Amino acid sequence: MLGMLFSILIFPGLLFVSVFGLSVEYIDRKIYARLQNRLGPPWFQPVADLIKLLAKEDIIPKAANQNMFKLAPLFALTAVVTAFLYIPLWNKESLFSFNGDIIVVLYLLTIPTLAFFIGGWYSTSLYARIGSVRSLTQLFAYEVPLFMGILSSALLAGSWSLKEIINFYAGHNWFWFFNLLGFAITLVSFLGKLEKTPFDIPEAETEVVAGSFTEYSGRLFAFLRLTLDVEMVVGSALLAAVFLPFGFSLPPVFAFVLFMIKILFIVSLISLLRTIVARLRMDQMIDFCWKFMVPLAFLQILINLIIKGIILR
Repeated sequence: MLGMLFSILIFPGLLFVSVFGLSVEYIDRKIYARLQNRLGPPWFQPVADLIKLLAKEDIIPKAANQNMFKLAPLFALTAVVTAFLYIPLWNKESLFSFNGDIIVVLYLLTIPTLAFFIGGWYSTSLYARIGSVRSLTQLFAYEVPLFMGILSSALLAGSWSLKEIINFYAGHNWFWFFNLLGFAITLVSFLGKLEKTPFDIPEAETEVVAGSFTEYSGRLFAFLRLTLDVEMVVGSALLAAVFLPFGFSLPPVFAFVLFMIKILFIVSLISLLRTIVARLRMDQMIDFCWKFMVPLAFLQILINLIIKGIILR
């Protein structure tokens, strides 16, 4: 029991993923700044911001539904931390591995967006509600190619278990090459889940202030900020496990270090993409996802079905 509590609360659970999430925020902001020829924040800035917010008072709008307003950030943070426990970090099996865990991870990564919508909607602020509706609208655009891109790799492996997917690609070392299109689709779609440029439409500062988070302050806003940082780690870890499933046969320490490097590589790609692309309008974002991303995801599934039917039969 004590070992399980340690795993959930300390490592690889809440404490570790929170610290790593703050580190990833710094790396993301630093790369983003340097690519724009700016200096960027000091290494301790994300921690300083979190401490500052935790020390401030929570101000709740008088007309807001206080219970929903308070619970939404907690549900969002709990969901992403829980998702991290199902991802293998230093061997082929996660802390709570089972057949179908990849579906659970994708489901848990959907909860934060729904929580952002609920929190913004029940704050009763006009700007927050506009941002909330935009968040939910985006969800129905990027979620389809995101799921299709990730599950195409699982389709080739013939399993919904991350452990079995990693085992399959360990036995077919060069098959990961066939999933490069799915990796690109999932990476771009993941920008929508994180609400980063070019899909930062819900939090367009010049239009709707801070979107769903407009009325949040203090500890609740700190939880929301931390949720986004942890979500970046969890999503990058999922992409690393599914599309870069090598190195797990190394000794646990080296395998863990290599996996962290793969996560940072994916974070660097996210920083690069959001630097070189300008924000899209909502209609442009929806058209892009449904007219380009979804057909390409179907193409990736078709490629994997052909490979599975011809090479692996």
